[in-house]
Amino acid sequence: MTSLCMMLPLTAHAQALDTCFIDSLTGKERKTLMKWMFLSMSTHPELKAYSKVTPENLQIAKQEFGALITRLMVEDCYHETQAALRTEPQAIQQAIAQIVKLPIKDVVANTNVRSAISDSAKHVDQAKIKQAFTP
Repeated sequence: MTSLCMMLPLTAHAQALDTCFIDSLTGKERKTLMKWMFLSMSTHPELKAYSKVTPENLQIAKQEFGALITRLMVEDCYHETQAALRTEPQAIQQAIAQIVKLPIKDVVANTNVRSAISDSAKHVDQAKIKQAFTP
């Protein structure tokens, strides 16, 4: 059901909430979101061995995320949240999903990260691929 909701066009209230959430974030808060995302991702069993994230650091990041969402909903975007709740309750989830995408965009926009990703192409065996698909 959630994926279907994410594919439907946003109503005016949902769009206003998305816009308000994103426009209300400061640069520092986007960095906070990036930190929260990284620390949260580090709990994945396949990634845990590569991270030295402490439970305390993760808890602080969760608290900062919770405080940010709370502020967005009850202060910065109060009227937009109220309107969305009346007409389209899933708009809250959609708006949060939009700001959760920001850390990934911000990480990938970094020159060092882009370079590391691009450098991975050097390890693709182009000759083997060409041979496999050449008649």
